[in-house]
Amino acid sequence: MGKIFAALKNHIRTVVQILFTAVTNGYYKGFAEGKIFRGPTKNICVPGLNCYSCPGALGACPIGSLQATLDSGRYRLAFYVAGFLMLVGAVFGRFVCGWLCPFGLVQDLLYKIPFVKKMRKLPGDRGLRFLKYGILAGFVIILPMTVTDVAGMGKPWFCEYICPSGTLFAGLPLVFANPALKAALGGLFILKVTILAALVLLSLLVYRPFCRYLCPLGAIYGFFNPIAFYRFRVKEDKCTKCGLCQKACKMDIPVYRKPNSMECIRCGDCLKACPFKALERERPGRRAEKIG
Repeated sequence: MGKIFAALKNHIRTVVQILFTAVTNGYYKGFAEGKIFRGPTKNICVPGLNCYSCPGALGACPIGSLQATLDSGRYRLAFYVAGFLMLVGAVFGRFVCGWLCPFGLVQDLLYKIPFVKKMRKLPGDRGLRFLKYGILAGFVIILPMTVTDVAGMGKPWFCEYICPSGTLFAGLPLVFANPALKAALGGLFILKVTILAALVLLSLLVYRPFCRYLCPLGAIYGFFNPIAFYRFRVKEDKCTKCGLCQKACKMDIPVYRKPNSMECIRCGDCLKACPFKALERERPGRRAEKIG
């Protein structure tokens, strides 16, 4: 029993990711029947990507919800959705990406597969990281607000044309469970499956390519990293700038210089790697807690 608890402690983040994914996608009957859960909890957002159309989803995706309000044709912004994103971002920042997002879990598991030589980053990494902000501005905000049909309604552009999480957890299960849908598949579905397949392959090579380069939700939460209640701090009197924190960081962040980088998903690897205990996990109103 002691060995089991020790193993769980060593893999606590993975355990939390699996449990949170299982809870937020706990309508298992939906996967068996190919039907979408329509209960009252579907009106409540969950912190990470969680496609509304996923047969197991018990809550709503904040990005999908944001687009749904922007393209409603009746009002331009729902205070609930905006407030939810601001509250979660202000408290956790991109901790959500590292610990609570189901598609983040998928990428983590793919990266653990050992038979592929890993890369620290893709060529052009610095420029590619700005893509997610362009996707947030263009596909999540501008297009739903400005491109409408004859009825004055827009559509969820990111969900419909890009989101690989929706393809994996919603599109593919629904197609396999409903033979009638297979006959209706077209170029759009092929495009989304191609995007998903490309990201699966990239996830074998480089850590979390979707989180790094494409995720608009990560872009939103990243804005809050420097001011979130959950943040890191460098103790300058102990830091030798040896670079071991950056070496341990799979997102390749120079943590000793940017402990609250907008790219940080709060996995905690840097805190464990520092031999001088120069990194701390800090919360306003409380004394910083050391990570051993």
